[in-house]
Amino acid sequence: MFGYVVIVGISSLIGMGISGKLKSKFAHYSKVPLRSGMTGAEVAKKMMDHFGIHNVNIVQGKGMLTDHYNPQTKTVSLSPAVFNGRSIASAAVAAHECGHVVQHAEAYSMLTMRSNLVPLVQMSSKLQQLLFFAMVAGLASGIFGNIFMIVLLATFGITALFSLVTLPVEFDASNRALAWIEDAGIAHGAELDGAKDSLWWAAMTYVAKAMSSLVLFLFILLQMMGGRN
Repeated sequence: MFGYVVIVGISSLIGMGISGKLKSKFAHYSKVPLRSGMTGAEVAKKMMDHFGIHNVNIVQGKGMLTDHYNPQTKTVSLSPAVFNGRSIASAAVAAHECGHVVQHAEAYSMLTMRSNLVPLVQMSSKLQQLLFFAMVAGLASGIFGNIFMIVLLATFGITALFSLVTLPVEFDASNRALAWIEDAGIAHGAELDGAKDSLWWAAMTYVAKAMSSLVLFLFILLQMMGGRN
């Protein structure tokens, strides 16, 4: 249990550091105006028009860096700073989310896999809470302890798999966004470099989560194997 707490603690610190860096980069590039003067919402619409996608809504969400694409409702939700912003950061983030829209339209295999894993991940998250409660309550002993460890390992395996599958999805969306931004003349030179920098740090948050999930899975696996020796 102590080892688990240490891993979670270290992972949280790393995640907080990367998240802080991302916020700093976003704040910096949000002050760098886009020469075209387009808002994030306009960039998103222009990109989807380019790919012939007209059945996805672009809406203004709430909060900061809460931008996402919901394939079920076919909605791109952009945070206020991105939706209304006329900066390199807003253009990069808006185009990235539209990269997911293009992935969905083209049935990108990794996005499909990630979507299929979502119900399993949600179930695994709930099971993990119950299993940890059982462990704290001392219910995970004897034959129940073996079953407990197997189920716990399976839940962490699903979480790790989801995090790893997310990586190519996010990197691919960024690559699509950056390629389109350059080809469409939205950004060039220093502007494009700023967009790349913004999206790179955004991707690092997913890398940190994937590494954390994988380490936790391996930790539980080693714990289970050690218990059998």
